Amino acid sequence: MNTVYKRRETERLALQIVTEAGEEGILQSELWKKLDATSREGSRIALRLERRKLVRRDKELSANRWTYRLYPLRRPVSIESILDCPCLICEVNHKCDVVDVITPKQCDRLVEWVLASFNKVCSGVQGV
Repeated sequence: MNTVYKRRETERLALQIVTEAGEEGILQSELWKKLDATSREGSRIALRLERRKLVRRDKELSANRWTYRLYPLRRPVSIESILDCPCLICEVNHKCDVVDVITPKQCDRLVEWVLASFNKVCSGVQGV
């Protein structure tokens, strides 16, 4: 197997594992054990994912040793994220357009929903 292909597949699997760990993240040492990789390989994978802005690495003391906890910077999109969007039940949705009289920029309900959603996400990030 091509080494570049193998490395990319390993990074893809690592990112999947970190993403599945969700908001609690995963210790870098746990990640490389799940990947059946050496600590050196695991560190390099984590650094490459961090450089590509796919994960965040936070230093943490675990079992009296310094390590890193990895958190996903992107999360899978779910239908729950838009269920309460006011556009889905808006009575003038058919007239709404970026260049029309009714626009998303001028919709108070949409602006309120976006700001509330943003505040929910920000409060969740601060708790990580």
